[in-house]
Amino acid sequence: MIRRYLVRAHSKPLPPATAADLPSFDLQGGRPADLHLEGTAKQALDVGRTRLLVAAMSFALAFSLIGWRLVDLGLMADRHEPSIARSLSSDRLETGRADIVDRNGIVLATTMPTASLYANPQHVRDPAAAAERLAAVLPEASPARLAAKLATARSFVWLQRNLTPRQQYAVNRLGIPGLYFQREHRRFYPHGALTPHVVGFTGVDNEGLAGIEQSFDDVLRASATPLQLSLDIRVQHILSEELAKAMATFSAIGAAGVVMDARSGEVVALSSLPSYDPAKPATASADARFNRASLGIYEMGSVFKIFTTAMALNEGVVTLADGYDTRQPIRVSRFTIRDFKPKNRWLSIPEILMYSSNIGTVQMAMDAGTPAQQAFLKRIGLLQPAAIELPEVGQPLMPSPWREINTMTISFGHGLAVSPVQLTAAMAAMVNGGTEVRPTLMKRNPRQVAAGTRLISETTSAKVRRLMRLVVAKGTARKADAQGYVVGGKTGTAEKLAGRGYSRNSRIASFVGAFPMTDPRYVVFVLIDEPKPTKETHGYATGGWVAAPVMHNIVERMGPLVGIAPQGDGEAMIEEMLVEMNKSAEGRQLASN
Repeated sequence: MIRRYLVRAHSKPLPPATAADLPSFDLQGGRPADLHLEGTAKQALDVGRTRLLVAAMSFALAFSLIGWRLVDLGLMADRHEPSIARSLSSDRLETGRADIVDRNGIVLATTMPTASLYANPQHVRDPAAAAERLAAVLPEASPARLAAKLATARSFVWLQRNLTPRQQYAVNRLGIPGLYFQREHRRFYPHGALTPHVVGFTGVDNEGLAGIEQSFDDVLRASATPLQLSLDIRVQHILSEELAKAMATFSAIGAAGVVMDARSGEVVALSSLPSYDPAKPATASADARFNRASLGIYEMGSVFKIFTTAMALNEGVVTLADGYDTRQPIRVSRFTIRDFKPKNRWLSIPEILMYSSNIGTVQMAMDAGTPAQQAFLKRIGLLQPAAIELPEVGQPLMPSPWREINTMTISFGHGLAVSPVQLTAAMAAMVNGGTEVRPTLMKRNPRQVAAGTRLISETTSAKVRRLMRLVVAKGTARKADAQGYVVGGKTGTAEKLAGRGYSRNSRIASFVGAFPMTDPRYVVFVLIDEPKPTKETHGYATGGWVAAPVMHNIVERMGPLVGIAPQGDGEAMIEEMLVEMNKSAEGRQLASN
């Protein structure tokens, strides 16, 4: 019976058994069968343990490989990515650059995360085919350029920086092996071509390359606090739009404008045209990137007559009741100085400015003398570069040596070239009571603005304000008048240098003024570069026809925005002056008889 059981259990014949081969325990308790089953279970457990051990070792190896790869990519990127890609993960750039905002908190420049595309060409199977497919979703990249990069033997190449989310998605959908994305930060300028000559722009690696971005590069990198400028984006829009209209109307090649707080020197608006998109500076022409407002220097023409008059009044050389005979042109060597529209009579000091007489202004300057003129122009900041927070600042062009003929021509705006920012700051001192203002693009706390150095007396400043109002109300700048805002100012027209002489067909038309003249808050300067005459201007392209109307439009649009309510016409400012003028004229006529 035992033999038959063993045969069934092992399913194969066994050798004959003897009594000595049998176990020495009770056969009827089933112990031999239990012993066999225990051996089988033990064998199965051993097999299971072996399999689990192999599986555990496999998983451990797999996770080790994955972990090593993560460490390789994260900590050993030297062999995979250039220094710029590595630096993007640093704490300094993790938050990007600080925002730049206007005086009201409107964002002018901000930083946002983007994705940049790079490749390991060694992992790209078919560079030509991959380049064709990539070019289809990256319009700015050419297939030939992409193919050349993908066929290189290097292990890292940039394909395109700062992709849009749509472009990143489209590249992902291509499923091309060997392409990867690097997280970066990109500078965005919400107002586009409205502020590039002030705000500037950054390079692909977010370093400042122009404007405020360059001047305050370290500050913007080190801080998360927005940098607040003095600009008012609303006034900036008005200024730029009105300049652009004048350029189009008179087919000019460029324009520039500045709006400045007459008390603090804060630049509320600064525009240079043509402009460009700061997000794509490489596509802009050199002319568009040139900052005419701070870097450009120009002979400004008759706007300089305000400074000559202020100098003569402040030094006691003349009074408002004095005047000069303007009947004869002034001849010096081969030069002849004439009036554009001669009155051919004796003119009082107010009339000389009102009618923009070159002859009368020259006589005033000569009575003051060359040393006095030089000292005065230096004191008001016209002989040194403007101290404004921009890297693009022009150096004034002045004569050397400074001869008598230079004193004459500079008195009416020829022979000395300055920037619009310089001229605007100097004019602010003429109308604000006579104290120096330093032009700035930073917003200032009115309580922290220290009183500037006195440049002219308060009495002289009050006279200058009345004279400037007279020019707009009765003189050559009538088209600048804005009803209710008591505008004062002076027009200027200057021929541009061409070789050793001047070109009669290339000129600068300008206007500088302030409002309201009863208590000036803002100084405005407008310059139109090479305007062409039109039928409506009767063939003229002078400051009175070209630049003065721009002032009118700016004041009418800007006044309500900055909280200046319309008032009277300012006649009270000039009534006394008109009486003095008439008395002087009558007295001169009686004397001549």
